[in-house]
Amino acid sequence: MQADNGRTVPYWMATADLTPAPPLSGDVTTDVCVVGAGIAGLTTAYLLAKEGRRVVVVDDGPTGAGETFRTTAHLATALDDRYYNLEHLHGVDGCRLAAESHAAAIDRIERSVLENSIDCDFARVDGYLFLPPGGDLSELNRELEAVHRAGLADVTRVDRAPVASFDTGPALRFPRQGQFHIVKYIQGLAAAAQRNGVLICNGTHAHAFQGGAEARVETDRGTVRARALVIATNSPVNDLVAIHTKQAAYRTFVVGARVPRGSVPAILLWDTLDPYHYVRIQTGSESADDVLIVGGEDHKTGQSDDGEQRFGRLEAWTRERFPQARAFEYRWSGQVMEPVDSLAFIGRNPSDHDNVYVATGDSGNGMTHGTIAGMLITDLIAGRENRWARIYDPSRTPVRALKAFGRENANVAGQYIDLVTPGEVPDPSQVAPGHGAVIRRGTTKVAVYRSPDGQLEERSAICTHLGCVVRWNSLETTWDCPCHGSRFGTDGRVVNGPAVSPLQKA
Repeated sequence: MQADNGRTVPYWMATADLTPAPPLSGDVTTDVCVVGAGIAGLTTAYLLAKEGRRVVVVDDGPTGAGETFRTTAHLATALDDRYYNLEHLHGVDGCRLAAESHAAAIDRIERSVLENSIDCDFARVDGYLFLPPGGDLSELNRELEAVHRAGLADVTRVDRAPVASFDTGPALRFPRQGQFHIVKYIQGLAAAAQRNGVLICNGTHAHAFQGGAEARVETDRGTVRARALVIATNSPVNDLVAIHTKQAAYRTFVVGARVPRGSVPAILLWDTLDPYHYVRIQTGSESADDVLIVGGEDHKTGQSDDGEQRFGRLEAWTRERFPQARAFEYRWSGQVMEPVDSLAFIGRNPSDHDNVYVATGDSGNGMTHGTIAGMLITDLIAGRENRWARIYDPSRTPVRALKAFGRENANVAGQYIDLVTPGEVPDPSQVAPGHGAVIRRGTTKVAVYRSPDGQLEERSAICTHLGCVVRWNSLETTWDCPCHGSRFGTDGRVVNGPAVSPLQKA
């Protein structure tokens, strides 16, 4: 396993050079300030700059090194939540727009690769949706009918996916999907954006946001004043409630195993389990082997701490179907935002000024949703109509998903019981080196971490977003909020939003 300070590191980051751009060096004025240098933020910046807009991008980490680099880099029109479900939620027209937008996103990525000669292993590949053992064939038939109504007429049913090591059984073939090396793509896109005048500032933490005539982003390195703000931080960090009641944060897990070169075809695979498995192959550059990348085993952020077992189940699932798998050298997890009605939130921020935009709710299709965000938000800022704006409108009311809305928010409400429960251990002496635990101290709770050398770090266990009690994530050595997915390092720093402030000193 590749690891860094106890946190798992994705294959992409372990095989690439991440050199951050310099931080913001003081106050600056621009046309558009983009917060977040992942695929959504960079695509937006790149496309706006091509139209002559001045753009500043700020990110507190290296470019792309947040959740974008924790992807498995599938580029698909086959959507995680099934088209027959989307049809119920958004109607046939909404499904057609969803399919059209994801296909256009793959085309946009391919065009960006060609326009800028980005060497990122981009390839068009077929994808196959198949049933788990004992699965109901009617589910495939139902999905096939729905994808055809959505305009994906070239999707067909086949007897099995072209995998020699195991029989998938009947599957739906989605032609002309895609895959790429995400780090190489983001680095190439960032370079193209900079050639078009974009100023990218890494190591710059944004903590306050104001839209309207005096629009600005306050950072620890200076203030960015702009005509428009784009918040592209996976989970929006510029509001407390508007979006967060309509989506939930999940951790998803990934393993990477060496396999003999050419022993697994260059295709995408997805099964219909919940949570489902997703599979692809990446040609390795440092040896004669390929790397088989397999993901799944999702759980709500902060509501389980069994990452090792989930990795174990993924490895067992992989070995059963791909016996040629050798050592599992890579493993990592990532954060997925799941909207209650299955489509991303892209557009003007609800209950905010008209010049503040958000991109969130990737629902497991972050590479295409992020690219759609760049295309859609560019049109909105330019004053152009975009036919996808309605289905991705962040202000939409998920009327047909009210059961899911109620279920998710009841789950969040239930987490606040931690405010009155005892601590996990009675005092810090019982926290082992390299581990963390929440203890009760008087009327509040404290997050206690003991470093491998025995040093204690004590922080308030109260999430700085909406006051939930954080929980220990032993896999990533982070404190994770079970309410809305904020995550913090052992020193209290913010790892994932929506929180923008660190956990306070105890």
